[in-house]
Amino acid sequence: MQFRPCIDIHNGKVKQIVGSSLRDDGDTASENFVSEKSAAYYAELYKEKNLSGGHVILLNSRDSDYYEATKAEAVSALKAFPGGMQIGGGITDENAAEFLDAGASHVIVTSFVFRNGSFDRENLSRLQREVGREKIVLDLSCRKKTPDGPYFVVTDRWQKFTGFEVNESTLKTLSDECDEFLIHAVDVEGKGTGIDPELVQILSGVDTIPVTYAGGVRSLKDVDILRENGQNHVNFTVGSALKLFGGALEVDELIKAAKA
Repeated sequence: MQFRPCIDIHNGKVKQIVGSSLRDDGDTASENFVSEKSAAYYAELYKEKNLSGGHVILLNSRDSDYYEATKAEAVSALKAFPGGMQIGGGITDENAAEFLDAGASHVIVTSFVFRNGSFDRENLSRLQREVGREKIVLDLSCRKKTPDGPYFVVTDRWQKFTGFEVNESTLKTLSDECDEFLIHAVDVEGKGTGIDPELVQILSGVDTIPVTYAGGVRSLKDVDILRENGQNHVNFTVGSALKLFGGALEVDELIKAAKA
């Protein structure tokens, strides 16, 4: 189990937001933290601590007035920690190589391979031909439609439900198509209410490629719960609870907790 850092960028600023609040219309979101520091600042810090495998996420759509500013911040982070961070947000077969050339270790993709509510294998194949399976992280961030129902992948900055269910069977199938999984528990993302142990248990069945869970980690106790439910091999990221982003948890104590 590893602690994987994150840098989320919205409207040209490093932010921590409530994931389910993000809207393209008006480029709005409920904000937990807005940093005055650059994305490169955080990337350099992660580099100093040898925290590779984290992710940079562009939270603006490609047609947003803020997209270019958000992209510039993201690229600055990649250049500050070359080969150390993954990047996601609007990735397609047409721009993936650009971000890899800028220093990303992997590209993270959701919406491009889940089109019109379903899995688009042809688009995934196009991306694989362009950059190689070993450079692709599938973001299967998901939500429930009903409290007792299954998890479904959500796209377009977590705003649109697909009909693609996240379960042990689908994870096993897609693990042959990419190098890693990144999965945000969208219903708890940014709320500081604790992790989603049910989802983590599902992710624990992935044992052939790395999988990183994001959403709700607020304490070292949550890390212990994640370790137990994830069978000690589900990686995790922490956003709003980090002292770097206005919370209480120190990066160094999370690094230590991940190795316990």
